[in-house]
Formats: sequence, structure tokens, C-alpha cells
Amino acid sequence: MGYVLKTHGLKGDVVFEIDADNPAAYRKMESVFVELNKKLIPFFIERIQLNGSRAIVKFEDIDSMDDASKFKGARLFLPLDVLPKLKDGYYFHELIGFKVIDNQEGELGVITGVFESGHQDLLAMEYRHKEVLIPLIDDIVTKVDKKAKTVYTSLPDGLLDIYLEDDEN
Repeated sequence: MGYVLKTHGLKGDVVFEIDADNPAAYRKMESVFVELNKKLIPFFIERIQLNGSRAIVKFEDIDSMDDASKFKGARLFLPLDVLPKLKDGYYFHELIGFKVIDNQEGELGVITGVFESGHQDLLAMEYRHKEVLIPLIDDIVTKVDKKAKTVYTSLPDGLLDIYLEDDEN
């Protein structure tokens, strides 16, 4: 759902960057999983103050800047059953298993994963026994049909060829 940007003040508060279309939906969250040393650890929230996509958060039992500093840069997660329901749009994890249909090439394969990065999110798809990465941008991913479990694309010319070059040599 986001990550911890920094500490805030001297009493253990931290600043979250919430990576969501509607950060206000997280206003009443009671707990969050924080990834520390590659493990998800639950923390209860004492108070939260939202300001756009950022929130100042006070965890229970974290009472100093030193205690809070260990959270800097940590990724934040919620259990799937706690995520707010989306009327429009989708969560990345929902796309795994969706088939991909391109406007030029037709049915291509199935989404096997989603890679999130600071610069560009990518869909991973199995295509002719190769992993193909598709940039998750509006010009390329033109439509997501959750009911049909289908992602529609308009892939740039040559994108698939890049992944198949080894087969031709």
C-alpha cells in the first residue's frame, strides 16, 4: 500500500507515502504490516493524520525518533481482505492469472506477476515459453476487464521480438 518516507518529530511518528488512487480510504486503518528484514511484521496504529497521499502515523509502543528511524524506507502492506473495494480500477495482485489480448497480435498469454518500481510498473507475461515484461502505462495497457479476467494491450512494434531474438539465433 506504500512505504515509510521518514520520521516525523521526536515522539516516534513516521510519514507514510500511500500508493493508492484514494488515500482517504485508509483513514481508519487500525494496523499495517511493515516489511523489516524481509519479514512482514504487524504494527497497530495509535493515530493517523492524512494529507493527500501522505499520512503522519503513530504506531503503538514506538515512542521515540530512534525507535521510529528503523522504519525509514520500509514497505507497507495490508491483508487482502482489508483493502478497500474498488468500484473502478484494480489492484496489481488481481491481474495475476489474467489473459493478455493485444489489438494487433491477439491472445498472447497469461500474466504471471507484477513488478513495481519507482519509475515504471511492469506486467510479467508468459509468451512462447519466455517471460515478457509489459510496461503498465495507459498507452500500452488500454483496458482491464476484471469480470472477463482479461488485460487488453496495444504493444509497441517490436516489443515481443526483443524477447524472441534468442530463438532466432
